[in-house]
Amino acid sequence: MTPFLHFDLLVPRRIVFGWGKRTELGRLAASIGRRAFIIDGSRTLRQTVFWTELTDSLADAKVTAEIVATAGHEPTIEDVDEATAIVSRLQPGPGDLVIGIGGGAALDLAKAVAAMATNADGASVREFLEGIGTGRSISVAPLPVLAIPTTAGTGSEATKNAVISCSNPPCKKSLRSERMVPDTVLIDPELTVPVSPQQTAWSGLDTVTQLIESYTSRRSQPATDVMCLFGLDFAISSLRTAYHSPTDREAREKMACAALYSGIALANSGLGMAHGVAAALGSICNVPHGLACAAMLPITLRTNLPVIRGKLDDLQIGSVSALSAANGQDPAEAFIAYIEQLCKELQIPARLRDLGVQREQLSEIAAGSRGNSMSGNPLELTDGELLEILETHW
Repeated sequence: MTPFLHFDLLVPRRIVFGWGKRTELGRLAASIGRRAFIIDGSRTLRQTVFWTELTDSLADAKVTAEIVATAGHEPTIEDVDEATAIVSRLQPGPGDLVIGIGGGAALDLAKAVAAMATNADGASVREFLEGIGTGRSISVAPLPVLAIPTTAGTGSEATKNAVISCSNPPCKKSLRSERMVPDTVLIDPELTVPVSPQQTAWSGLDTVTQLIESYTSRRSQPATDVMCLFGLDFAISSLRTAYHSPTDREAREKMACAALYSGIALANSGLGMAHGVAAALGSICNVPHGLACAAMLPITLRTNLPVIRGKLDDLQIGSVSALSAANGQDPAEAFIAYIEQLCKELQIPARLRDLGVQREQLSEIAAGSRGNSMSGNPLELTDGELLEILETHW
């Protein structure tokens, strides 16, 4: 009997996607408010014609721009509190919005500041974080957020959380609320062209990991499964091209679209072991998020294979299908082999030690991998089982 369809989908109110669409920033911002608090991800962007076009568009629409912060790394508690204090001194109110421009770090910082600006009341964001906070929640609507990703990676432009790094104890925790999904998303794939091959690889494989983990999550649902399948088709056919030929328009467009789909999928269906461990690798060993996800993806696929084989059998996409037919492999094995080869080609280390992980850190990493992401993993794993997996791949 075919199961009945049911799903619950949370998405941004408006998504504008297309090459060159950055010139519409002013029009979109003006439809929300008259003053924009800007959080960007790179001072390098400010030296490009893209930045001039973005700020000119705001000026032409008579939207006042206040630059609040630059996210040069994954946001910390201190980063959020400092930027929130700056916004608070500017006395935010009706007609104000937050514009996040950059990779996942900038967009997460923008979403966190927008939420804290209306909810903190002098408190630190730490009090609102999952797992280590005091239980405070986002009870008042955040300032509207207009998200502009400049990498094809995290999908943060479509998610309901912001990942915040903590130093005591070393961990990454989420500030999370359905209210935090950006109001408007502006995706111009041309903004990803200047991204380095290394960052293209890391962010692109983060997208691939998110699509696979959302698709195989124990909380997966039909609406997001469709997005994952389309997104994987785009990403698998385009990531190599974007890596080797950065100006290829079709590849950049497909990767940007895949990243968007991955964000919507993970916001609604969750993730799994790769992201759970990646959070610990980042907080304990300072491994960049995209690199950590990429390194953990093949390990996660082989770990979960016994319970996700049926879903992987359906991932016969382009060259994956050809590989399966040529080598006489069963479809699931062919898919994993393809991902392993893709990671190798994009220079992703296959061993944790090659990420700078020390063997004596593995127990702490295993314990620190528990969280929202791991709770969606299709295979239930104890800390001991996870530690054994990490030791095997150290």
